[in-house]
Amino acid sequence: MLEVKDLTYLYEDGTKALENINIELGKGKKIGIIGANGSGKSTLFLNMVGVLKPKRGKIVYNGEDIKYSKKYLREYRKKVNIVFQDPDKQIFYSNVYDDIAFALRNIGYSEEEIKNRVDKVLKRVGAYDFKDKPVHFLSYGQKKRVAIAGILVMDGDIILFDEPTSGLDPLMTREIVSIIDDISKNKTIVISSHDMNLIYEICDYVYVLENGNVIDEGLVTEVFTKEKVLKKAGLEEPWLVKIHKRLGIPLFKYEEDFFNYWRDRFGSGIDWS
Repeated sequence: MLEVKDLTYLYEDGTKALENINIELGKGKKIGIIGANGSGKSTLFLNMVGVLKPKRGKIVYNGEDIKYSKKYLREYRKKVNIVFQDPDKQIFYSNVYDDIAFALRNIGYSEEEIKNRVDKVLKRVGAYDFKDKPVHFLSYGQKKRVAIAGILVMDGDIILFDEPTSGLDPLMTREIVSIIDDISKNKTIVISSHDMNLIYEICDYVYVLENGNVIDEGLVTEVFTKEKVLKKAGLEEPWLVKIHKRLGIPLFKYEEDFFNYWRDRFGSGIDWS
């Protein structure tokens, strides 16, 4: 498992971006990293995958400090990798299939094994039907699927998602959430997002960043009820937390549970669909 221990990172001009960060991914299967713009979320992610090297502290994977040699990081990123907010930062080939197959070819897999693995992940993210399509003809949401498939094909242990639903319409957002939910069945997922409703719904544990510091952590149903913490971090309460506080009803994790509660108590006169 991956841990961030006493990590401090400075920008080139000496500005402190992260200070004494401690994070343990073993505390949940789907972990949220939340905070306002400039709180250090993306910088933390880049440290976690070894793109950036901390000034102090360390990243520990399976009980060992990660190293920063090209050889080590190449192997490390087979197990721990990131899906960037902008899919164009991850897609380099003009053809979908070739882009996802690139890393496997670079490692030396046979073409038969590559085809099996690429087809499998394309089907898993709903991108199989356009596997031979030129990338520049894809929609933004389709590119998101391809970027996720490109990380999934390595069959790693931990995937970091930086703003996975940013720029997506509501339908595509639900589809990406469904994909992430499916992936989390056999992998640890870490999500950074400005969408507190998304984090509340999909994550089980959350870390709150403010100005490069972790100011709180815990189960989402605990952290998101701390109004002062969220205000300090520049965040809003999820809507289910708001109605819990304002209407004095039980706190629900999922909207369907709330709807069922409301129907049972007040009848089905309101069409929630």
